[in-house]
Amino acid sequence: MADLLTDLQFNMFRKIIYDSCGITFSETNRSILDSRLKERLREKSMTNVEDYYKLITSDQGEFKTFLDSITTNLTRFFRNQPHFDALINYVIPHVIENKKLTGERKIRIWSAGCSTGEEPYTIAMLLKDKLPAPYTFEIIASDISLKSLMVGQQGFYPESRIAGIPQNYLATYFTKADGGYQVKPEIMKTIRFDYHNLRNDSGARNLDVVFCRNVLIYFDEAAQKATIDRFWTAMAKHSYLFIGHSESLFGMDTKFEFLKTQWACLYQKNE
Repeated sequence: MADLLTDLQFNMFRKIIYDSCGITFSETNRSILDSRLKERLREKSMTNVEDYYKLITSDQGEFKTFLDSITTNLTRFFRNQPHFDALINYVIPHVIENKKLTGERKIRIWSAGCSTGEEPYTIAMLLKDKLPAPYTFEIIASDISLKSLMVGQQGFYPESRIAGIPQNYLATYFTKADGGYQVKPEIMKTIRFDYHNLRNDSGARNLDVVFCRNVLIYFDEAAQKATIDRFWTAMAKHSYLFIGHSESLFGMDTKFEFLKTQWACLYQKNE
């Protein structure tokens, strides 16, 4: 089958995608949009692209399904281990020092663009293991993909997906089940999975740590800047931001400070 979209149609679809969630489709990834649209048309037994465009502008449910189909959900447990080493060895001790000044004992973390949940579950296992009493934690895990969020909420992962989890964590925090592993309730209850579009204010405030890794690469500069500014608003006066190792805030007009630890590079908010 030839390319599905004319130039005019391609521009229509990429505009509605960009306006709704900030994801940018260029000529180089046009084929991805084309192939995902073909899948949706087959699924809906439709042949006309413009009829499908009308459908997603009038049916929010289908529009969310369409956005779900075009987002890439590549993730794994303990992905980019140096970030988690920096979290445990540097960030958490500094967060605790600041908490001592206020008497507060809960650490708040946001995993933005959490995909199928491996990142927030990794954070939860590490904090369950390493966080000293009497401190507790809560994690918000959000994504624009409802399908991915459902996987995260269920907390069940096939054997092929558990690579990278240390054996002692697998034994402590998972139950072996038919065909895979189920996250134990004690870990599941520390995470709240929530649909969220990074184009909007999450409403969260006083977050101590934000993870938003390998999400900004899908945004253009304006959408990146707006997202980073919303993170600043959501975060506590002394807090920490992790982005993907191929992402950077250099050249961006932002108040975040670059921070190089012996484990990994990240950003901090100091107000």
